[in-house]
Amino acid sequence: MLLLLGLHGIAALVAPVVMRWAGRRGFWILALVPGSALVWAIANASSIAHGRIPTSHLAWVPDVGLVVDLRVDTLSWLMVMLVGGVGAAVLVYSSVYFKSGASGLGRFAATLVAFAGSMLGLVTSDNLLLLYVFWELTTVTSYLLIGHYADRKTSRRAAMQAIIVTTAGGLAMLVGIVLLGSAADSYRLSQVLADPPSGAAATTAVVLLLVGAVTKSALVPFHFWLPAAMAAPTPVSAYLHAAAMVKAGVYLVARFAPVYSHLTVWQVTVLGIGGATLLVGGYRALRQYDLKLVLAFGTVSQLGLLVMLVGHGTREAALAGVALLGAHAMFKSALFLSVGVVDAATGTRDLRRLHRVGRALPGTALAAGLAAASMAGVPPFAGYVAKEAAIEALRHDATWSGRVVLVAVLVGSVLTVAYGLRFWWGAFGAKRVLPGQTPATDVGPAAAAEHPRADVTHRPSALLVGPALVLATLGLVTGLAPTLGDHLLSPYAAGLPGEGAHLVLWAGPVGALITAAVLAGGAWLFRQRTPVERWQGHRPWPLDVDLVYRRSMRRLDGLAADVTGATQRGSLPLYLGTVLVVMVVGAGWALATGTALPGLDAIRWWDSPGQAIAGALAVVAAILAARSRRRLKAVVLAGISGFGVALLFLLHGAPDLGLTQVLVETITLVVFVLVLRRLPPYFSVRPLAASRWVRMAVGLAVGLTVGVLALVMPLARTASPVSVAFPAEAYEFGGGKNVVNVTLVDIRAWDTMGEISVLLVAATGVASLIFLRRRSGDLDRSGAVRERTVWRVDADAMAPLRASARARWEASVRAGGPARIHSEWLSGAGSLHPQRRSVIMEIATRLLFHTMVVVAIYLLFSGHNAPGGGFVAGLVVGIALAVRYLAGGRYELGDAAPVHPGLLLGSGLFLSAGVGLLALLFGQQVLESTIVQVDLPVLGHVKLVTSLFFDIGVFGVVVGLVLDLLRSLGAEIDRHVDAELDDRSGGDQEAPTDAAGAR
Repeated sequence: MLLLLGLHGIAALVAPVVMRWAGRRGFWILALVPGSALVWAIANASSIAHGRIPTSHLAWVPDVGLVVDLRVDTLSWLMVMLVGGVGAAVLVYSSVYFKSGASGLGRFAATLVAFAGSMLGLVTSDNLLLLYVFWELTTVTSYLLIGHYADRKTSRRAAMQAIIVTTAGGLAMLVGIVLLGSAADSYRLSQVLADPPSGAAATTAVVLLLVGAVTKSALVPFHFWLPAAMAAPTPVSAYLHAAAMVKAGVYLVARFAPVYSHLTVWQVTVLGIGGATLLVGGYRALRQYDLKLVLAFGTVSQLGLLVMLVGHGTREAALAGVALLGAHAMFKSALFLSVGVVDAATGTRDLRRLHRVGRALPGTALAAGLAAASMAGVPPFAGYVAKEAAIEALRHDATWSGRVVLVAVLVGSVLTVAYGLRFWWGAFGAKRVLPGQTPATDVGPAAAAEHPRADVTHRPSALLVGPALVLATLGLVTGLAPTLGDHLLSPYAAGLPGEGAHLVLWAGPVGALITAAVLAGGAWLFRQRTPVERWQGHRPWPLDVDLVYRRSMRRLDGLAADVTGATQRGSLPLYLGTVLVVMVVGAGWALATGTALPGLDAIRWWDSPGQAIAGALAVVAAILAARSRRRLKAVVLAGISGFGVALLFLLHGAPDLGLTQVLVETITLVVFVLVLRRLPPYFSVRPLAASRWVRMAVGLAVGLTVGVLALVMPLARTASPVSVAFPAEAYEFGGGKNVVNVTLVDIRAWDTMGEISVLLVAATGVASLIFLRRRSGDLDRSGAVRERTVWRVDADAMAPLRASARARWEASVRAGGPARIHSEWLSGAGSLHPQRRSVIMEIATRLLFHTMVVVAIYLLFSGHNAPGGGFVAGLVVGIALAVRYLAGGRYELGDAAPVHPGLLLGSGLFLSAGVGLLALLFGQQVLESTIVQVDLPVLGHVKLVTSLFFDIGVFGVVVGLVLDLLRSLGAEIDRHVDAELDDRSGGDQEAPTDAAGAR
């Protein structure tokens, strides 16, 4: 089974490529995938019927109980047959149904195969959590399939309606799964069913599970989404809404019926909702003119019948229910496929426009006739065998529920015969011709003129008719062999109480009379179709649930808009203040009602006076930053506060944290300064005095709350912290003595992987906001500089200064001074305007850059056993690049790092992920370190830990991030400034001076 699931997943991934390569014939190749599930089910039918249950197990997320446990018993086997068989037929049908070159075929094929795999996983899952995962996968894939025609409003609305209703039910079911698994102390489905929990929690869980089943199987009052979903392509209707998706709810009811059908809440819910759905669907089908809507409401009716039978709780009814489950999939999918043929041949599904189509489409008419006969319960079809067994089971049930269900089944069966005849007559029969009117309808001259006759424009191919004919014929073949069906399906029914039950063609004279009466009643109701339609038209349905849903959604949207307008005021201080006040209130309430606060004598204020000095530095700088009106001053003071915190780390004996803090504050300060170039020097808005007092109060409250929490939480610890074992684990498993670094690259490597992924996304977002051109363009290199354009000053304002400077230079040269004032310490510094250059900065950069890079490499390789690591090394290189940029401008940055930041970001992330997957080759878990120790001739004993390469990946990501920030917030903004100066000066720039010029 694991192989089959994997095959579906792979097929879904490659389906777009297959469809692009093979065209519509790609559907034939993909049909082999669900076809393999059908073959597997047929090959294992005998062993499963004799109690040999195939199982599969694969650990997925064992820590949370999520494992891939698959188990195929009789009920699952039947569903695998339906999912695989009908899925293969629908894919073959799709190869002809869609026009050649139709858009979205690759997406459609991939989604359909993915749905088949999801449904296969749902019905074979032996883990409740895994069942929910596949349940929601069917929800998502069905949403995509229903909305395949995305350019049509009806398709989009139907898809949204289906996913909202089924997802709401799925969330309720998830709560039920958690309650049931907690009550049973296991999420293993077979274990829960073998020893079902009881009590209030279990009963609540069962009710929530039924909510999921009711929404998924479109039972009253959630039945409205299924007829709306007929906006989907016909193959989707034939598969999802006849054989697969809507059967998921029936499957869930059938799965839990053997252990919970005795509950009163189960009986009331299942039998009440099932009976109402049976009658409502059948009644609504009698006045539909769209052939797909006739079948859609008929499907709703049949789903109610199925839920009643499998949920009734007796052996006889359960056997009839699962037999009808298989029969329904065959005849209803065949009927939907037949509608697709009629629609393709005539261009309409309106039965008022179809006249004697059966003569032009005899094969389709035959397939639809066989399927409709099975649906109506005409002997000797499979539908008849199942309904005969259901009537016999309920006729001998003396309980009140049995009597009620029997009446509902009989009335519903009469309705089924009536709308089954309406469908076949509407699609293929001859309508009464009125004098002087086109043969179109028999409901009156006005209607005949309004709906002109639709002729068959072309003959369908055999591949379009074949799947429907095969499925309909199977309904006849299986009906003629009831003993085989009884042998295969009885093991499921044996798990319920009751006498022995069997599937037979002849159940006795009483059963035959009841069947004849049902058929006669349905035929009479069909003959009275015109009065019935007129009666229904004069008595509209008392409650239009679809209208209630749409009005509720509109009001919900309006409420959401009102709430958003009231809360999202566009004020960042308001948002932040709200969050902080809620934190203060929540934490303050917990402190007030929880652990008593420690006394002053229990507080350890500092280990040394230096810590108090560092803390005071951070606090004073933070206060001054909050009071500052200049942006640059506030940034510098905030940086000083951060350096004070770094000093605290150092004094506490955490050099790694202190070094990281210093580097982060440094690079942050540079980034802030770069951004401030495009902002006003002063904060533009000063809050009112009253507002300042409110802000101060909030700040003091938050600070005091966090401080008290920092004092109380360590004293309230009841268990040893996990970090206690980190030193030993770091050396034993991670092979390093630096606990901080080993934690980042080994113990909590998943966190680091997520963090560097966020860094990559952040860098991409920042650059996309700044760049007005392609990020992947050519780098700014000093060799391409032809004029001084970096950090240029206004030409008119600086003209007097230039003239004075040139006069002084000429006088110096005449007196025997040097011809060059600035030496070329940096290759790109010559692109700067003379007033922007600093000789001291250029010399210091020339001396320090390579040293910083060497130090960074040392920190990278020594970080596993000493302070350092990839993150710190990346920051050091980033600061070195920032210094090069500040000293020489954007062309100097291009010379210092002639590589695109995206390459560094992607390569670093790829390297980290690749090293994580490499552990699998050594039989370890993902991201687990592998220690390799070898003795080399010259180097001696070498100990290599694979997490070093993970650290190198982190190094690459950090360097790429800083370089991307420098290119976007630095070099690109420089280019914007130069462009603005060009526009201001009309495009004229001062020509560069020669080598002897005053630079």
